[in-house]
Amino acid sequence: MSLLVLQICLLSSVSLLLLPEATGLSSSSEFRRSKAEYYRSPDCLGTSTGACGYGIHGSTINNALVAGVSGLWNNGIGCGACYQVRCKVDNLCKEEGITVVVTDNASGGDVDFILSAHAYGSMAHPNNTAELFWKGVVDIEYRRTKCQFPGYNLIFKVVEQSHYPHYLAIAPMFHGGEKDIFGLEISPEGNEEWKSMNKAWGGVWDLPNPPSGALKVKVKVGTSNGEQKWVEANKALPSSWKPGAGYDSHVKLA
Repeated sequence: MSLLVLQICLLSSVSLLLLPEATGLSSSSEFRRSKAEYYRSPDCLGTSTGACGYGIHGSTINNALVAGVSGLWNNGIGCGACYQVRCKVDNLCKEEGITVVVTDNASGGDVDFILSAHAYGSMAHPNNTAELFWKGVVDIEYRRTKCQFPGYNLIFKVVEQSHYPHYLAIAPMFHGGEKDIFGLEISPEGNEEWKSMNKAWGGVWDLPNPPSGALKVKVKVGTSNGEQKWVEANKALPSSWKPGAGYDSHVKLA
């Protein structure tokens, strides 16, 4: 990492304010040990081309505290999950660690988390950030935790590859709690003609030749204990949905 980029990342780790940060570290899961490193990016954020399909939000969601994962990817089911990550370098890192949101599939040997540079630097005490960056790969411990996005409901992002009205692809975002998404169905408003969407890639679900008109969406959500249920958003997508746009489901998962 160049000195200029390092200086930018140091500033971003203390001053960045983009989208609401996931709050709440309540979790019943045990910590696991692993390693983490960071994206070498000129803006110190995550990637806007992440495999979850979030687009630019993949670099800014959760105040840019984002990560790519490998073993936790689970064929894209891991998209949107929150993890508490604590750096285990003595005297350099904050005891409470940070909460990151998974936005990408990334691998690096025995490294489970490839963090945005902003997230990586945020693990350190302010006066130790530069020293932590020079280390690169560090020991961590992590656990799944509940996502909470104050002020945000579940959002259905129509991914850029969609083509109105012939092809619809959706990436659900801001799903709270410890919920994973296992399926999507859509139906025109006013009836119950539900059509199952296909798992396309990452966190994206798609359907060629979707129904016309305004659409409602059902989401199959599940937890780590195996429980699953359908949650319905009655007014999810307008009749003239647009690629790249995000639509409020008016449903909050917790």
